[in-house]
Amino acid sequence: MARIVVAGAGAIGASVAYHLALRGASSVVLADRAQIASGATGKAMGGVRQQFSTEAEVTLARESVRFFEELGSPFFDQVGYLFLATSDAGLAELEARAELQRGLGVPVESVDASRVSGLNTEDVLGAVVCWEDGVAEPAEVTLELVKRSVAMGVEVREHVDAGELERDVLVIAAGAYSPELWPDLPIRPLCRQLVDVGPVASLPADLPMVLESESGFHFRRRGDTLRLAMSEPSPRWTDQEEVDDALVEDWRGRLARRYPPAVGAPVARAWAGLYDMTPDAHPVIGWVGEGVYAACGFSGHGFMQSPAVGKAVAEELLDEESSIDLSPYRIERFAEGAAFSEDLVL
Repeated sequence: MARIVVAGAGAIGASVAYHLALRGASSVVLADRAQIASGATGKAMGGVRQQFSTEAEVTLARESVRFFEELGSPFFDQVGYLFLATSDAGLAELEARAELQRGLGVPVESVDASRVSGLNTEDVLGAVVCWEDGVAEPAEVTLELVKRSVAMGVEVREHVDAGELERDVLVIAAGAYSPELWPDLPIRPLCRQLVDVGPVASLPADLPMVLESESGFHFRRRGDTLRLAMSEPSPRWTDQEEVDDALVEDWRGRLARRYPPAVGAPVARAWAGLYDMTPDAHPVIGWVGEGVYAACGFSGHGFMQSPAVGKAVAEELLDEESSIDLSPYRIERFAEGAAFSEDLVL
């Protein structure tokens, strides 16, 4: 059987290796230039949602949520994803997306946001939620998949250059560093940061991920802290993982307004990581060269889509076809003028 080397031991790479082993592949190596989940996966927000703005992304997300449900707590807590609209235009956009999502089988419902204890909803004109969505722990999930993979015979190699390992097939799942292995990949790094504040007293265990539709500001509970993130006003196209302290203070102010119980909560930590962005914010999945297969460019959505991607990639590598349509993600689309941009890059 072909020797398959998976480059990148983050969420995508671990899922690919796991699903290859599940399907009987006997010679799989999961390799990373650092350590398991030490890149973007270990620095991720941990949101898991089906509420995307394009059919292709919703399809990946729906398949992935089923897997997260099977994992269950403490890996995944199905607390929901609540989108708030504070303008007429924002509400119209929210409702249009919800209609698309419901048409694809996602149980999105309109809801009175004031039902969430502690949330300031004075300026909220409308809200939608999917209670199947929730929050997970990216590093812990990835480590669990690697553990299961090793039990099925996958070899794990840390602190190595995957490109130098003997193989028949190389699967590139190295996030923002993928172009180092295949320069033709249309991926560039975008620095994004997160902040944990707390402790915050009496945080409800079922607090959903709360997201302001217009601004992109969102937060989730993690223990007795709140984790904050937001689309930044000026994209930082760099591979330098640096925290902007001005953004930290801006987000703390936004949190205080939206969730008053957190007023004055101190910064527990702040950190930055890299999104592996493509021109249309959709991943590249498929063959990119002789014996070289790409699964990268997830533009901030890799962890939440990793179960479906791992399964589909394993099917395609071993059976030459997958149960999920991967045609929207081929690299050739860029030469053909791809135009199905994802709006919800969070």
